Amino acid sequence: MTHLGQALPPLEEPAVEKLAEEEQSDPFKVLIATLLSARTRDPVTLEASNRLFARAATPAEMANLRVSTIEKLIYPVSFYRNKARHVKAMCRQLLKRYRGRVPVTMEALTALPGVGRKTANLTLIVALKSPDNICVDTHVHRISNRLGWVETSTPEETEYALYEVAARRWWPLLNSYLVTWGQNVCRPLYPRCNHCIVAPACPRLGVEKVGK
Repeated sequence: MTHLGQALPPLEEPAVEKLAEEEQSDPFKVLIATLLSARTRDPVTLEASNRLFARAATPAEMANLRVSTIEKLIYPVSFYRNKARHVKAMCRQLLKRYRGRVPVTMEALTALPGVGRKTANLTLIVALKSPDNICVDTHVHRISNRLGWVETSTPEETEYALYEVAARRWWPLLNSYLVTWGQNVCRPLYPRCNHCIVAPACPRLGVEKVGK
């Protein structure tokens, strides 16, 4: 992991981490951006998030927007209609239950509309600086299995398996490192193994063809 971290600086960091830096890790904005990022390319996520935050920067402001307005602001993120409904409903719950603040537990976060374990974990790690969480998306799931760290079928299974096998100091960094590497080098198809710093130690499980 140390070698991988040293290889990352020239590469583009994930959208949510970039937005967190720009917004001083505002938990609300990180939560919203993470929700929007699902199945969506990073540049689209950043642009959609910035459009939405320019119009409404707080739960109260966002809760007052029409769903149709949120749809227009976040388009073309994937499933933008569903996400717009979740955004509005989430903001209402934040106001009703937490006085507009983002809760700080997994249980409370995953009870919010549209928030699953990935969104909750990333919010806890990026915005609330939790050292006790691992965020697993498709990149982390794929690479962890490809490296032979785990043998799992779903991202949630991978999360729980990584808690058992990964050194605790790496937990909050796994998502940022492996998402960046997965987008640029260890791609789903035709991974660029010749450019991979961990290739000598990688069994390439499930890899049929490599790319350039």
